Amino acid sequence: MSFSIGRKITDNINKVIIGKQKAIELMLAALLAEGHLLLEDVPGVGKTLLARALAKSIGGTFHRIQFTPDLLPSDITGFNIYNQKEGKFIFQKGPVMSNIVLADEINRTIPRTQSSLLESMQERQVTVDGVTFDLPLPFFIIATQNPIELEGTYPLPEAQLDRFLMCIKLDYPTHQEEMLILERFQKDEPLENLEAVTTPEEILHLQKERRKVYISKEINHFIVTLANATRKSPKIRYGASPRASLHLLRAAQALAALRERDFVLPDDIKELFTPVLAHRIVIDTKEKLKGTTPQQLLTEILEQTEVPTRDIVNE
Repeated sequence: MSFSIGRKITDNINKVIIGKQKAIELMLAALLAEGHLLLEDVPGVGKTLLARALAKSIGGTFHRIQFTPDLLPSDITGFNIYNQKEGKFIFQKGPVMSNIVLADEINRTIPRTQSSLLESMQERQVTVDGVTFDLPLPFFIIATQNPIELEGTYPLPEAQLDRFLMCIKLDYPTHQEEMLILERFQKDEPLENLEAVTTPEEILHLQKERRKVYISKEINHFIVTLANATRKSPKIRYGASPRASLHLLRAAQALAALRERDFVLPDDIKELFTPVLAHRIVIDTKEKLKGTTPQQLLTEILEQTEVPTRDIVNE
């Protein structure tokens, strides 16, 4: 089982994106785990560029949907239009019917439109006027939220947040990284010359191979123990769902595969615990008023939970 293609994709994206190695690795892990990604960050740090670079690298189709208050579900899924020449209705595909979909500022549209993504994210299909259409595979949604402009936004409900495998931030570049960005984009547009290093079919194959990555009962016990700790914590109002546990398992398999291991380590779980769970848990009101963050509470839980030490490669 070879996942060296992960390095090729990363190296290719690095021709466009500077200094975001960790974010790129987590994005690829979400893709191979057959999940979706939520990016919470300020405008202008490269979210759209990252999504487009991924789509070009895998040779897949890409669409960007700008979410606004007047966006309708049909603007996402597509609609039927009457063709007078043929005398019948013709289905016009919506932008969601792509391999990589950037849902930009998803919290700026009404809940009804947000919920139109639920079927797509979970079932990999859309239903229009009672007819179901399969989405192209692989199918990967990268949704963004701007954390600093909350006026006129519609917070995503917990049910929809739970559909995202992980939530990450890109953060601002360092001084040296920003210097390199200016130099690289001063006379050229690297994205225009970016070529595919793999195919959507190869990504589908890797997604299937990812499922073969070994994960011991000890690691599974570690995952469940961590999830239960979020549910029992008096500081957390609503803890992680069983879906969160499953997403953590799949993400750990994907991360191990990208690092060319055929087994999951406890460190994989520890590294992914916050990106996979922080956006799912609901903090108690008193803790919110104190300024406590989900990341702080999850770090506490990790520190208080015993890490498996017995052989986790072979049982």
